Formats: sequence, structure tokens, C-alpha cells
Amino acid sequence: MSRATCFVALLTLLCASAIAFAADDEARKPAANPAFIPPDRSLFFEGRDVFDRNCVVCHGERGDGLGEMSASMPIKPRSFRSGLFKYRSTPWGKLPTTADLIRTIRGGRTGTTMGMFTQLTEGEVRAVAEYVKSFSRNWWKPENYAAPVGIPAEPAWLRDASQLQRRAAAGRGIFRSICATCHGENADGKGPAASALKDDAGQPATPADLRQPHLRSGDEPRDIYRVLMTGLNGTPMVSFTDALAAEQKWDIVAYILTLRPEHGPQR
Repeated sequence: MSRATCFVALLTLLCASAIAFAADDEARKPAANPAFIPPDRSLFFEGRDVFDRNCVVCHGERGDGLGEMSASMPIKPRSFRSGLFKYRSTPWGKLPTTADLIRTIRGGRTGTTMGMFTQLTEGEVRAVAEYVKSFSRNWWKPENYAAPVGIPAEPAWLRDASQLQRRAAAGRGIFRSICATCHGENADGKGPAASALKDDAGQPATPADLRQPHLRSGDEPRDIYRVLMTGLNGTPMVSFTDALAAEQKWDIVAYILTLRPEHGPQR
């Protein structure tokens, strides 16, 4: 065999080995997370401008929730540096979707100083949502992302007054067995543990008074169901995804719906 032939054979062997090693290395990598969409850096400066004009007074220049108005607020502004968000469509412990952030910016949060920024254009809202992500490195880690939780279709009986009351009675029993410690037996937010509850920042975490006509996470049955699935990150409100069957969750939803003023008090 000539020297040239040997060289070609050796080169072929080395190339084949390199390809094999590369394929093996690729096989060892974790599967890509399809939910991972990194922050859009192209919107950073536009988003910062929107943030400075509308958000900094509460959330602070550093996004730490320590703006000049925050000290006087009973419910403190969100610190974006923690990477924890209460209001999400994603599972417990995961980051919200961009659509979740936009929903909060547009709709505000009932009972807090987070108002509705309806004056912003769609482009401004999208830009500031992307800018918020710049305060935490969590947004660059694929493992912190997940697709929204699946919410089943609303059962037909939710729209039937007599069936709603029957299922609400069952829901009241479930609620009092697992939720009353924090929310109180009558869902007024005054359970025996309520006064001692703290969030991850050490601030008081007052349970919601679920008798109110409007709830921070939304007023539709699906909104209430979603919170039972996702919990509220950074607070004592955990996810009940595995603790309750779907029917039990809908029964609790029915109970909460009947607490609204138009239904009269449930005792």
C-alpha cells in the first residue's frame, strides 16, 4: 500500500471517529426544552424607556420592588430580581409565559396598586415585558421554562343553578378540610394561620378574601381552577395539581363562585 493510500485511509478513519464522537456527545445532551424562548434583547432599550416612564416609581430602577412609592404600599410591588411570579399559567416553580406578563400589565391586579396599563400600545407592552426579564438570570435557564398547564373544559353543570349549588356544597367540605387553615372556614381570608403567613421575601402574605366579586388571578371559573393547578410562586399558596382530582377542583371552583354577592353567603 502506497504512502498516499495510507494517509487517505488514516484521514478517513479520523473523520469517521470524529463524527462518531460528535454524535455520541450530542446524544448525551439533555433534550431541548421547546418552551424555552430566551428574552428578546432587541426590545431592551424600548422596554427600559417604558419601564422608566410607568413602572420604576413602584418597582424601582433595579427592579427590586423598592421604588419610592413602595414603602407606603400594604401589598409590596413585585421584585423582578427573584425570578418568582405569582400569576402564571405555568406549573409551580416555573417562569410565566410572555403572554402571562402581558396579561398582568394590561389587566392589573385587583386589590393592589398594580393598575391597568391600557394606555400602552401593544408594542410598548411587549417591550416592557421583555425588559422585566433582564432583572433575573432565571430567564436564561431553559430548565425554568414550561408550557402552560392544561385546563379542562368547564363542566356544563357550572351554568345550571341547581347543580352549581349541589356541587358547591361538596366543594365547601373540601375547601374547609384543606384551605380553611389559611383562607378561613368562610373563605374570608382569616384562617387561624393567616396572620403568621409570610412570602419568600419575608413580607406578610395575607390570604385572599374569596368572597370578593373580583379576584386578583381573574374572575372566570378557569382562572380559579388555574390557580389551584399552578399555585402562587413565592407565597404559601401551593399547587394542588396532584392533591386533588379534577372533579374536586371544579367543586371548589363552584363553592368560590357561590360566595359572590349575587349568590348570597354560604354558611
